[in-house]
Amino acid sequence: MADPISLTTPIEEIVLHFPEAVGFLSRHGVRCIRCGEPLWCTLGELLEEDKIENPQKLVEKLNDFITSGNK
Repeated sequence: MADPISLTTPIEEIVLHFPEAVGFLSRHGVRCIRCGEPLWCTLGELLEEDKIENPQKLVEKLNDFITSGNK
Protein backbone atom coordinates (compact mmCIF):
# COMPACT_ATOMS: atom_id res chain seq x y z
CA MET A 1 0.00 0.00 0.00
CA ALA A 2 1.31 3.44 -0.89
CA ASP A 3 1.83 6.05 1.81
CA PRO A 4 -1.13 8.41 2.13
CA ILE A 5 1.04 11.56 2.04
CA SER A 6 4.01 12.45 -0.16
CA LEU A 7 6.04 15.57 -0.89
CA THR A 8 3.67 16.25 -3.81
CA THR A 9 0.48 16.10 -1.72
CA PRO A 10 -1.33 19.47 -1.70
CA ILE A 11 -1.60 21.08 1.74
CA GLU A 12 -5.33 21.53 1.25
CA GLU A 13 -5.71 17.75 0.82
CA ILE A 14 -3.67 17.03 3.96
CA VAL A 15 -5.80 19.37 6.10
CA LEU A 16 -9.02 17.94 4.66
CA HIS A 17 -8.21 14.22 4.86
CA PHE A 18 -5.64 14.06 7.68
CA PRO A 19 -6.39 16.86 10.16
CA GLU A 20 -4.21 15.11 12.76
CA ALA A 21 -1.23 15.86 10.51
CA VAL A 22 -1.52 19.59 11.25
CA GLY A 23 -0.42 19.22 14.88
CA PHE A 24 2.29 16.73 13.91
CA LEU A 25 3.79 19.14 11.38
CA SER A 26 3.58 22.04 13.81
CA ARG A 27 5.48 20.04 16.44
CA HIS A 28 8.19 19.40 13.83
CA GLY A 29 8.81 23.04 12.97
CA VAL A 30 6.40 23.52 10.07
CA ARG A 31 4.36 26.72 10.30
CA CYS A 32 0.71 26.48 11.16
CA ILE A 33 -1.14 25.33 8.06
CA ARG A 34 -4.63 25.67 9.44
CA CYS A 35 -4.77 29.25 10.73
CA GLY A 36 -3.98 32.49 8.99
CA GLU A 37 -2.91 32.63 5.37
CA PRO A 38 -4.15 30.03 2.93
CA LEU A 39 -1.44 27.76 1.56
CA TRP A 40 -1.89 26.67 -2.05
CA CYS A 41 1.22 24.55 -2.35
CA THR A 42 2.43 21.00 -1.88
CA LEU A 43 3.90 19.64 1.32
CA GLY A 44 7.32 19.54 -0.34
CA GLU A 45 7.11 23.21 -1.29
CA LEU A 46 6.06 24.14 2.25
CA LEU A 47 8.89 22.14 3.80
CA GLU A 48 11.35 23.80 1.44
CA GLU A 49 10.04 27.28 2.34
CA ASP A 50 10.32 26.44 6.06
CA LYS A 51 13.85 25.12 5.47
CA ILE A 52 13.09 21.71 6.97
CA GLU A 53 16.11 19.44 6.81
CA ASN A 54 15.54 16.03 5.25
CA PRO A 55 11.91 16.57 4.19
CA GLN A 56 11.54 12.99 2.95
CA LYS A 57 12.37 11.65 6.42
CA LEU A 58 9.74 13.94 7.95
CA VAL A 59 7.15 12.68 5.45
CA GLU A 60 8.02 9.09 6.40
CA LYS A 61 7.52 9.92 10.10
CA LEU A 62 4.24 11.68 9.28
CA ASN A 63 2.95 8.62 7.41
CA ASP A 64 3.99 6.38 10.30
CA PHE A 65 2.10 8.71 12.65
CA ILE A 66 -1.03 8.62 10.51
CA THR A 67 -1.04 4.88 9.87
CA SER A 68 -0.28 4.01 13.51
CA GLY A 69 -3.44 5.68 14.73
CA ASN A 70 -1.57 8.77 16.01
CA LYS A 71 0.37 7.06 18.74
